[in-house]
Amino acid sequence: MIEGHLKKMLSTLSNPVEYVLPIGDERIGLNQYLGKTIALTYEGEINCLNCGKRTKKSYSQGFCYYCMTKLAQCDLCIMKPETCHYHLGTCREPQWGEEFCFQDHFVYLANSSGLKVGITRHTQVPTRWIDQGATQALPIFKVRTRLQSGQVEMALKQHVSDKTDWRKMLKGQADHKNLYEHRDRLIEAAASELSNIQAANKDGDIELIKDAKQVEINYPVVEYPQKVTSFNFDKTARVEGRLMGIKGQYLILDSGVLNIRKFTSYKVQFDA
Repeated sequence: MIEGHLKKMLSTLSNPVEYVLPIGDERIGLNQYLGKTIALTYEGEINCLNCGKRTKKSYSQGFCYYCMTKLAQCDLCIMKPETCHYHLGTCREPQWGEEFCFQDHFVYLANSSGLKVGITRHTQVPTRWIDQGATQALPIFKVRTRLQSGQVEMALKQHVSDKTDWRKMLKGQADHKNLYEHRDRLIEAAASELSNIQAANKDGDIELIKDAKQVEINYPVVEYPQKVTSFNFDKTARVEGRLMGIKGQYLILDSGVLNIRKFTSYKVQFDA
């Protein structure tokens, strides 16, 4: 038995992906439990990921309400980087913004439940792709700031989705795609919008990555579910079943699926 507060699963790109589940100070290698019965029991306690105070409800995946309204990492611009307001002097935490938002970001194509465009900090490659359950990924642009990544993504999403259908993603591998061909067609389709963005930024701020390699990602899955039923600790305290796979931030059990990241900061007990 291991007891503690949940954090998002850690992953290492290998064949298949290696997953580790942090619970408190413990780290549980999950791949070893494939095909075996595991149980996670919510103990009725949530502590804010930032301040540690007990909260009745988790906001923004692990924070109390106060921290959710004060932290820059919980602001709307994190989800919609094109709305970055640092230049207006209204950033919640300017120092945090300078550290996390003013660094290299990648705009990428991925194949999860289908073709999608997304963004990530350079330090989160390939973690971001794995967290989304992508089976393929290809960086397209390298930019200097999070705001610029949002601007480029906005131009590209006029021609391709920026969403993942999580239920479809959990039902199996997406059909294999040649992301190089999709990249070239997408850049051509968005040429006008991209040209305007380039003109509004300094030379070198937005770089097309011509020599990027398509990344293939294989997940540790014994069997995909035909029907996706999700667990919610707020309604069902004990989640138990045979571990049939791990994909994205989901545990796939023969009894249903559990989004680990959604329940960050929940105190649980792990049994196997």
